[in-house]
Amino acid sequence: MGTGSKSSHQSYAVSPTALAEAPPVPPDITGAPNAAEGTDLTGAAAGGTGGAELEELELSQLPAEPAEAAAAEDALAELDALLGTEPAPEPDVSATGPEEEFQEASAEPEPEGLAAEGELQGSGEEAPTEEAGLLHADDILEVQEEEEETDPPLTPVPAAPPVGEPTGTPLLVGGDDFINSEATLVAYDSPDGPREVLLTHISEEAEEKLLDALSIPGTHMEEIQVEEQVKERLDLDKEKKLAELTKTAISSVQHKLKTGSEMSEASIAKHQAAFDAVADVLHNPSISDEEEAMALHYLHQLQVVKDKIDNGGSVMPWMDAYEVTETKMVTKQIPVPNGEPEPGTLAATVRKASRIKASLDPETGQSSWDGVTRSSANGTEYEIDMGDGWTAVYRPYKDNDPKHTEFSLRGQLEVHAPAGAGHGKDLVERLEQLHLMNKPMTAAEGEWTYLSNNIQAQGLGEADGMQAAMATAQGLQDLQVQEIVHQRMETLMGLDSGALQTAMKRIQLEAAHKVLPMKVEVVRDAVAKASGFSGGAELAASPGYEPIPSTSGKWLTWSRFDVTGKQAEIQGAFKGRSLTHSLHGGALSSLLGTGVLASTEKRAVMGIGGGLGMSEQADKMTGGANSVFLRVKKTPNQPSGGMLIWDDPSVLMRRSDYYAYNGDHYGAINPAHHNYNENAITRDPMKIAKFSAAGNEVMFRNGLDLFGAEAPSRIVCHTAAERTTILASLASRGITHMGGKAVEDVLCTSDDYS
Repeated sequence: MGTGSKSSHQSYAVSPTALAEAPPVPPDITGAPNAAEGTDLTGAAAGGTGGAELEELELSQLPAEPAEAAAAEDALAELDALLGTEPAPEPDVSATGPEEEFQEASAEPEPEGLAAEGELQGSGEEAPTEEAGLLHADDILEVQEEEEETDPPLTPVPAAPPVGEPTGTPLLVGGDDFINSEATLVAYDSPDGPREVLLTHISEEAEEKLLDALSIPGTHMEEIQVEEQVKERLDLDKEKKLAELTKTAISSVQHKLKTGSEMSEASIAKHQAAFDAVADVLHNPSISDEEEAMALHYLHQLQVVKDKIDNGGSVMPWMDAYEVTETKMVTKQIPVPNGEPEPGTLAATVRKASRIKASLDPETGQSSWDGVTRSSANGTEYEIDMGDGWTAVYRPYKDNDPKHTEFSLRGQLEVHAPAGAGHGKDLVERLEQLHLMNKPMTAAEGEWTYLSNNIQAQGLGEADGMQAAMATAQGLQDLQVQEIVHQRMETLMGLDSGALQTAMKRIQLEAAHKVLPMKVEVVRDAVAKASGFSGGAELAASPGYEPIPSTSGKWLTWSRFDVTGKQAEIQGAFKGRSLTHSLHGGALSSLLGTGVLASTEKRAVMGIGGGLGMSEQADKMTGGANSVFLRVKKTPNQPSGGMLIWDDPSVLMRRSDYYAYNGDHYGAINPAHHNYNENAITRDPMKIAKFSAAGNEVMFRNGLDLFGAEAPSRIVCHTAAERTTILASLASRGITHMGGKAVEDVLCTSDDYS
């Protein structure tokens, strides 16, 4: 059932009297005032500035000299041999890309602090054995500070997230490894001290990288020698190619028999070649009895072929090669259920899927968890030992069949620090152990995520030039990897296989980070042309281009420029229509306790108990549990109590993470679920504005901010007494405005419309 008919699409928290002071303001990366001041949290995002039109980047323009390039190619081949991999295909760099920027990026000295465990700078001098590739802590800090000064993170990582804050601290992590590049740091209160956890959702494309970091029982393979009976052809047969010649003759004649055509000279010649080869073997007096039997086997087959050449007739029966059974020792790979982790990997155990079972205190508004208690879920997860008391829990895509398991949990990752405070930055850095990006997102990386989200939201993936641009972007990254490998070749060649694989993983991450500005420029230009702009510079200068995310409650959201640049058109399309959310259980006071309308999955980690809605479990199977549900309705003139109303839907339509159905589909994004309909799902705000079905639904990922820029224009209380209680609670926490309006003007009762 859709919004308005089920309460699973609602969010509940704590009593409005729970907090004695205003909740911590979420990180504001847009420069806007906070909600308590009654102003728009979104602010005016800085518009990107476009670079010049990209020039053609030919292979001849690459920074390496011909001799150096040849040396690098030879060295890469040696590395491929060491790693046991095939050489990567030559990347296509025929698409646009600024030569000067590539040379600057690829020739930039590598931060030495990134070298570890034998991954050294290729300086041409042999480093001391004990300290090869390592820097002192002060040196590493200096490198990190220099990077932050030139391109500071959009969301700085706190050393210690606020303890007990149910929604945690939102972060943006660079690269494409995480959905919307988002992660959340949560510090649960517990008797043993804060339990700090990083929660994120990795993309399906990044899963192989993560799995490559693990040793999972049953997937660790070990070579053993076993005695087996095998069927093989004789060596003389392989040498003289009797089977191949005979089969060629049979196939040629068989074709003529099937089509009823006359035998050709070519078919006759093929038979004669096979017959001559077999006769030559039979005339050799030194052949063994087994070899003679083999030759006679083929002679018999060729006699059948000769009869068909002379007389025609029906097709011949299938004829097999001559094989003998031998007992041999063969090498086989078998899974080792509980083998030792492979070098450089993390031990993982497979278990039934679960979720953190936190609890939210209705009096204090604090979220707590003992670090152990978990609720069961329908699926499979890996518990990962990261060493030194650090652990992770991952719910893989590959081991959770979307037909039978909870779709909303696939790709969820938890990283757990030991008990105690102060692990915020380490929680992000530890992602490297899982072969995932582990640096806070910079502005350049933010624009990449912004563009990626707009490509999906606006359906630009199949537009002319888009796939070519993506291929070029990947090619640039591959070239950057080669450049770094070339610079460090001398030291890389001295590593053993395990250390080399570790070094190459780090080089991949480093290359992705360094080449990103070029990738952004290539893709921005393609997005611009697909959207009717002359190029990337014009798109970046347009009023609606906002490559910096906004804070929505305690989550970060990205906008779409086809809405932010045409707000008046969106408002016109929704004229006389609103977005609504109806509560059918719980109370408005509980909902406003945390100030967010949260999805089923978010409520679970916040500590808000389940069972509040009619279809929570169904939403987990469809994937709708990762979103909150709203409905398009004719603007209510006499709304009932317990309703949230957005009279200006463009406030929410500016987001890039929503999708919708003109009917009740339980928010299905699971292609294997019967409620999913690829042809009915849409992300087009103009189509959504025309929804007419009573059960239509619009899904927003994670949740909505009820106090800031996304606040509803009206919140309808059941009674005047309920309104008075909520107003008093908001006043005690210093909350005077919602979405720029005084709370007294937002909160109303159904009696106000009678």
